[in-house]
Amino acid sequence: MIRILIIDDDILVANALKMILESDKTLSVTGTGSDGADAVRMYRSQRPDVLLMDIRMKEVNGLTASEQILSEYPDAKILLLTTFSDDEYIVKALKAGVKGYLLKQDYNSIIPAIKAVYTGQTVFGTEIVSRIPDLLEQKSGFNYKDYEISEREYEIITLVAEGLSNKEIAGNLHLSEGTIRNYLSGILDKMHLRDRTQLAVFYYQHR
Repeated sequence: MIRILIIDDDILVANALKMILESDKTLSVTGTGSDGADAVRMYRSQRPDVLLMDIRMKEVNGLTASEQILSEYPDAKILLLTTFSDDEYIVKALKAGVKGYLLKQDYNSIIPAIKAVYTGQTVFGTEIVSRIPDLLEQKSGFNYKDYEISEREYEIITLVAEGLSNKEIAGNLHLSEGTIRNYLSGILDKMHLRDRTQLAVFYYQHR
């Protein structure tokens, strides 16, 4: 059973999300809250498997709450759900290290997204994924060799940035998934990054 905490300042939306999620027998909603302060407090007490949270809320917004929760619980799986496809929000969400960012209008994607985030994947709506490279791109003189990144490791970084899973990368490079996991772990250590989302963000910022 995947335990989910819902945070949304619109009670009707929160209740609708609860009904949608609990229609799936593998999902359980542990509680609902109405702003980022609730999110931080309830996350500490409940430690849900996935936090499903709105961004724009009256008191403490979802991005601020995400940053605070991730600073305390780096492995927290946070999926942001919003009606606003705002460039600034997308960039901040990516940099904060959330596991996903979906538009509320895309209701059919919510349950699959939660299950994907629960297994460690990152999920961003199709419309959002197509804009990430342009949003994050910054020209720079960055050199991966300064981090002792090999050509094979750089190849893996580019495939991660394209959104490929470990299994897909393994297939492309004719290596085992275990080998890819080991490579990825080494890359994250060398570059002092937390997860593959931050690695993808870093790649687009420094290519």
